[in-house]
Amino acid sequence: MIKAYLQITMTIDEANRQAAADVYTRYKQPFLQTIAGALSKDLLVRDDDVQVLHGFDSLAHAQAYLQSDLFANHVFKGLQPLWTQDPEVKIYQVA
Repeated sequence: MIKAYLQITMTIDEANRQAAADVYTRYKQPFLQTIAGALSKDLLVRDDDVQVLHGFDSLAHAQAYLQSDLFANHVFKGLQPLWTQDPEVKIYQVA
Protein backbone atom coordinates (compact mmCIF):
# COMPACT_ATOMS: atom_id res chain seq x y z
CA MET A 1 0.00 0.00 0.00
CA ILE A 2 1.28 3.47 -0.88
CA LYS A 3 2.08 5.51 2.23
CA ALA A 4 4.02 8.40 0.62
CA TYR A 5 4.34 10.16 -2.71
CA LEU A 6 7.33 11.94 -4.15
CA GLN A 7 6.21 14.50 -6.74
CA ILE A 8 8.77 16.11 -9.03
CA THR A 9 7.40 18.90 -11.23
CA MET A 10 9.58 20.06 -14.12
CA THR A 11 9.19 22.88 -16.60
CA ILE A 12 10.31 21.39 -19.91
CA ASP A 13 9.83 22.94 -23.34
CA GLU A 14 7.50 20.97 -25.58
CA ALA A 15 10.38 20.21 -27.95
CA ASN A 16 12.18 18.37 -25.12
CA ARG A 17 9.23 16.46 -23.68
CA GLN A 18 9.87 13.31 -25.70
CA ALA A 19 13.43 13.23 -24.36
CA ALA A 20 12.03 13.58 -20.82
CA ALA A 21 9.59 10.73 -21.49
CA ASP A 22 12.51 8.63 -22.72
CA VAL A 23 14.36 9.19 -19.41
CA TYR A 24 11.20 8.23 -17.52
CA THR A 25 10.78 5.04 -19.58
CA ARG A 26 14.45 4.08 -19.32
CA TYR A 27 14.50 4.24 -15.52
CA LYS A 28 10.96 3.17 -14.56
CA GLN A 29 11.71 -0.56 -14.22
CA PRO A 30 15.08 -0.07 -12.47
CA PHE A 31 13.28 2.24 -10.04
CA LEU A 32 10.56 -0.30 -9.31
CA GLN A 33 12.99 -3.22 -9.10
CA THR A 34 15.90 -1.74 -7.14
CA ILE A 35 14.71 1.17 -4.97
CA ALA A 36 13.67 0.21 -1.46
CA GLY A 37 9.95 0.74 -0.91
CA ALA A 38 9.17 1.80 -4.50
CA LEU A 39 5.62 0.84 -5.49
CA SER A 40 4.66 2.99 -8.48
CA LYS A 41 5.94 5.61 -10.89
CA ASP A 42 3.72 7.67 -13.22
CA LEU A 43 4.47 10.35 -15.80
CA LEU A 44 1.96 13.21 -15.93
CA VAL A 45 2.24 15.57 -18.90
CA ARG A 46 0.37 18.86 -18.72
CA ASP A 47 0.40 21.97 -20.89
CA ASP A 48 2.55 23.87 -18.37
CA ASP A 49 4.83 21.17 -17.00
CA VAL A 50 5.75 17.53 -16.64
CA GLN A 51 5.38 15.67 -13.35
CA VAL A 52 6.67 12.34 -12.17
CA LEU A 53 4.71 10.88 -9.29
CA HIS A 54 6.48 8.14 -7.33
CA GLY A 55 4.63 5.95 -4.82
CA PHE A 56 6.46 4.50 -1.79
CA ASP A 57 5.65 2.29 1.16
CA SER A 58 7.03 4.90 3.60
CA LEU A 59 8.05 8.52 3.93
CA ALA A 60 11.62 7.43 4.75
CA HIS A 61 11.93 5.49 1.49
CA ALA A 62 10.61 8.46 -0.52
CA GLN A 63 13.22 10.72 1.08
CA ALA A 64 16.00 8.16 0.62
CA TYR A 65 15.35 7.84 -3.12
CA LEU A 66 16.48 11.44 -3.65
CA GLN A 67 19.91 10.44 -2.31
CA SER A 68 20.13 7.18 -4.27
CA ASP A 69 22.66 6.47 -7.00
CA LEU A 70 19.85 5.84 -9.50
CA PHE A 71 18.33 9.27 -8.92
CA ALA A 72 21.48 11.34 -8.44
CA ASN A 73 23.67 9.82 -11.13
CA HIS A 74 21.18 8.70 -13.76
CA VAL A 75 17.68 10.20 -13.59
CA PHE A 76 18.77 13.67 -12.42
CA LYS A 77 21.63 13.87 -14.93
CA GLY A 78 19.37 12.71 -17.75
CA LEU A 79 16.67 15.29 -17.02
CA GLN A 80 18.71 18.30 -15.91
CA PRO A 81 19.64 19.50 -19.43
CA LEU A 82 15.92 19.52 -20.35
CA TRP A 83 14.72 21.88 -17.58
CA THR A 84 14.03 25.54 -18.21
CA GLN A 85 14.11 26.12 -14.43
CA ASP A 86 14.85 24.08 -11.32
CA PRO A 87 12.23 21.42 -10.58
CA GLU A 88 9.85 21.54 -7.65
CA VAL A 89 10.17 18.52 -5.36
CA LYS A 90 7.49 17.65 -2.81
CA ILE A 91 6.92 14.63 -0.61
CA TYR A 92 3.46 13.83 0.68
CA GLN A 93 2.51 11.36 3.39
CA VAL A 94 -0.76 9.51 2.85
CA ALA A 95 -3.18 10.04 5.72
